[in-house]
Amino acid sequence: MCEASGCATTINDADFKELVPVLAKYGNLKGSLISILQQAQDIYGYLSLDTINYISARTGVAPAKIYGVATFYTQFRLEPIGEYLIMLCKGTACHVNGAALIEEAISEHLGIADGETTADNKFTLNNVACLGCCSLAPVMMIKGPDGEETFGNLTKESAVKALEQIRART
Repeated sequence: MCEASGCATTINDADFKELVPVLAKYGNLKGSLISILQQAQDIYGYLSLDTINYISARTGVAPAKIYGVATFYTQFRLEPIGEYLIMLCKGTACHVNGAALIEEAISEHLGIADGETTADNKFTLNNVACLGCCSLAPVMMIKGPDGEETFGNLTKESAVKALEQIRART
């Protein structure tokens, strides 16, 4: 299938051994593409073109359709992210409590904007619609190798301090 779709490389099961059981479970289930993509992204951190082509080859779903689903839903990433993913809430409660100022502080401190990754691949900033922590507004969650941490009632200073504490761990 990959050859028929025009992809330039040959992809085999050994290259995607972590994804093989996912496709064994969901590959033949109609309507399971989103579940497959979610799990592939959990495994690899993002959906590379090779991953999309591999899923296509094993499910029979055209790469264009997979790409269309991956680009339609904001939960999917087509580029690698940093070691730490900063999810900054931009929901109503966070918005009215200064999320824009927090974003400004993070952007200035790290030199990145929403959707970008620092040059050292440590941090990626991602604005999200809601984290469900409205009582902590403004709030950010940082997902890293050791799990997720939530930082609430942020000020510009406390946001930068949280980033510095995380950077000091590495």
